[in-house]
Amino acid sequence: MPDSRFSRRGFLEQAGVLGSVPLIGTLMAAGPFQAKAVPQLNGKAKSVTIPTHEFAGPNGAPFIEERIDFPESWDVHVMEMAGHNMPALTPRQIAEQCDRPIGAKSLRELAEGKKTVAVSFDDLTRTTPAYAVAPWVVSELAKAGVKDENILFIGSFGTHRAMTQEEVGRKLGPEIARNYAWLNHDAFDNVKEVGATTRGNKILLNQTFLGADLKICISGVKVHQDAGYGGGAKAILPGLAALPTVEYNHTQILTKVRTTGPVKIFKNDMRLDMIEAARMAKVDYTVQILYNDRLRPTQIWGGDIVDAHHAGVRVAAKTYCTPTFKDADIVVANAYPQNAQAFHGGLWINYSRRPGGTGVLIVQHPLGLDPIHYLNNRLAGRSGTTQFDLTARRVGGLGRGGAAPQAVQGNMIVYSQYLTRNLKNNYRTGTFFCDKWPDVIAKLKELHPGDPKVAVYPYAGMQHQEIELDG
Repeated sequence: MPDSRFSRRGFLEQAGVLGSVPLIGTLMAAGPFQAKAVPQLNGKAKSVTIPTHEFAGPNGAPFIEERIDFPESWDVHVMEMAGHNMPALTPRQIAEQCDRPIGAKSLRELAEGKKTVAVSFDDLTRTTPAYAVAPWVVSELAKAGVKDENILFIGSFGTHRAMTQEEVGRKLGPEIARNYAWLNHDAFDNVKEVGATTRGNKILLNQTFLGADLKICISGVKVHQDAGYGGGAKAILPGLAALPTVEYNHTQILTKVRTTGPVKIFKNDMRLDMIEAARMAKVDYTVQILYNDRLRPTQIWGGDIVDAHHAGVRVAAKTYCTPTFKDADIVVANAYPQNAQAFHGGLWINYSRRPGGTGVLIVQHPLGLDPIHYLNNRLAGRSGTTQFDLTARRVGGLGRGGAAPQAVQGNMIVYSQYLTRNLKNNYRTGTFFCDKWPDVIAKLKELHPGDPKVAVYPYAGMQHQEIELDG
């Protein structure tokens, strides 16, 4: 009898193919630890398809679709945002919407007679599909007579780490990254003082951006827990600001006022400080993008960096809002599309979990929780604090690096194929870690025998509660 290890069936069993179902979109998976299949549950199951791996899919895809299974008898509720079924824009629609300026002249008019152009874009910790609008931007500049060699893209990501060529290609599209010059903003150097805000913040900004004849910002509109929404003036502060300027905005203003918070835009002191900085930078044109759960643009506003952003957030507030499921036994929050700062998605666990319930945070991304954030590192190291001290504090609860503060006590499971010690150190002692979904289900059955109520937030990193705008 032949050795089963070398038979076709033996090989397939060892590879985990038999008794499993392929994950959608992962047959050509590039990640070294990325699963290509999930084992089937015994018996019938309720299945939910979720997006994961933002900007890290095969061949540059902005997502991968994965299936998570639950026992058929469980009471599973999938909590979609209001605009979950919004269709993606076609290239023609993108061009038409980009060229309807609010509070500014058209980009082509602004570019006429200009020699040098700087275009800012955010990094992969932000989910802006800049690749969708960058071709329109360079096309308009070319029509206005601007030479390709005089167009410079600048990574606008504040105190985050620098990007690589491959990462810029994922954000802007490989053609743009290959054919146009780009550079990383440096929060430690190459900055110029342009004044001070009415809130006392000395504004130091990237002097290369300031030195361009025409200044453009590409941003995405997504909820932000402090600044109300991402996008708009955030492209300048913190995006292109020096570390001391960012620190003042993120600490002195944020901690001394009570006007900040998700969806708060018009009366938010932190946001208003950012707007003053953007005005000092004299941004000429911005493109603000609303997008769906698969990071495809659904609506775009061009024009003034404040006016266009305000138009965008008024629509976003009605698009990303999601009803809150109350008193669930189990809450599954998928941190996509902001896995690097998974606490955004993890907040839904406290919103929905009953006391004693269990939160499951899905962190499916090769970067896990990106540990390189120079402002956070600086603040964490004040008063001689070491990494040993920070790790020891995990016993008290979860900080921003993990899910949400433990206002509602309960169990916590983190599901990720990329579990490392760095990732685990962000969570409180007693957190369960699983790198296979069936292991998650097994633990949940142990914690919640019977047929529990389950709330699933399929793209929790971009969903927000049903909150009214502040103006």
